[in-house]
Amino acid sequence: IILHYITILQDIFRNQHRLIRFLEQSIRLCSNQSLKAAQQLQQQQKSAVDFQITSSVDAQYTSAPEPVKHDKDLGHQFRASQLSVRLAAPEQLQPKPDNDEELGFGRLFTDHMLKIYYHKSLGGWQKPEISPLENLVMHPAAKVLHYAVELFEGMKAYRGVDGKIRIFRPDMNMNRMNLAAQRSGLPTFEGKEFVQCLSRLLSIDSEWVPHTEAASLYIRPTLIGIDPTLGVASSDSALLYAILSPVGSYFKTGSSGAVSLLADPSHVRAWPGGVGNRKMGSNYAPTINVQKEAAAKGLQQVLWLYGEDHQLTEVGTMNIFMFYVNDQGEQELVTPPLSGLILPGITRDSILNMTRQWGKFKVREGNVTMPMVCDLLNQGRVSTPYSSISESLLMNLHFVVPLQLLELFGAGTACVVSPVNRINYLGQDLYIPTMEQEKPVHELIRERLTDIQYGKVDHPWSVVID
Repeated sequence: IILHYITILQDIFRNQHRLIRFLEQSIRLCSNQSLKAAQQLQQQQKSAVDFQITSSVDAQYTSAPEPVKHDKDLGHQFRASQLSVRLAAPEQLQPKPDNDEELGFGRLFTDHMLKIYYHKSLGGWQKPEISPLENLVMHPAAKVLHYAVELFEGMKAYRGVDGKIRIFRPDMNMNRMNLAAQRSGLPTFEGKEFVQCLSRLLSIDSEWVPHTEAASLYIRPTLIGIDPTLGVASSDSALLYAILSPVGSYFKTGSSGAVSLLADPSHVRAWPGGVGNRKMGSNYAPTINVQKEAAAKGLQQVLWLYGEDHQLTEVGTMNIFMFYVNDQGEQELVTPPLSGLILPGITRDSILNMTRQWGKFKVREGNVTMPMVCDLLNQGRVSTPYSSISESLLMNLHFVVPLQLLELFGAGTACVVSPVNRINYLGQDLYIPTMEQEKPVHELIRERLTDIQYGKVDHPWSVVID
């Protein structure tokens, strides 16, 4: 009897946080949260107990980041302690969106921006400044306009269930941004100092951070060469700035919530020795016309292939993951390796780190090809679904479990996780059973990552903005 009551008490304590979160979501109806959405959130939190994430998750990188080396003649660095603030006048304030849940992506911007100039002739980085959002003024010969001497990052600020604002693993964005600056001949900077400046900007425009888990505040740090001289050379003057934009969903998905892809091997996004692993605008402009080609075929995004074996590299602007049953009968999550062809995504690294700690399936980095995807789909059509084969049956029957593709999904800051349900490859539509799984792995990953980002789980990956 005592054990029975102990079990009841354990259930009560285990589930009390769900009631608290449900009440919090209901109270926030004034912030455009509907009661129905709160109930759906409560229902989602009941699933996948085995995949709970706590602050014990390893906060380190999956692989060591490349070191950033400042040039000897860079000059002095800027410091957050030097930051000055010039607030917008009442007539400069922008109207805030009426409905956070109906935001698009990158169409609205907050009242202020962060700007930091670099001039080699003046000794290096100048003092950082927060000012009202304003147009940039530069010489028509500025290198950014002629030679694409520029790079950017994508980050987000989230309003947590406790009302606090958080950003996610900003140290990784700063490392990646500095590596791109090195490759572009632009000045590097101290990432920690820039994050402190960003934190001040976020605190000033904090009311722009959406009061819903269906949206967030996108942060766009950008570094451009503004040297007013023609000629392909490093820029002796640069501007590092950041703007903020409240955003909703990045992709327009189908009715199922999944995206469809065009996989055309005649188009290549990156190649060995290039800059496919750097977040530069020059990587993205050439993809726009191919994206239009995909849209003309009724497809949402492009699956970028490389090589004679048609290796999967990225999907749209995201890293790609495949979840399947391998030839050993094991469930396995695989994503392409950091070979220089793909961006070292922060979400990618977080997924690898998190799922390896779960220990529920094999996780690895390795090449995935379109012939492999086709073979998995063909075998899956004539095989018994792996999830329906009992463990005892596997122990007693002597046969090889056929390989089977279970899920394909993209991952990135803008979308977190985006499932794929169809690929148009060499004129043929391949239907991916991502949305047919009873408990899809991509949903578990999305929930656990957003639990961290929105403060449901205390974790060192999330940095609270004071």
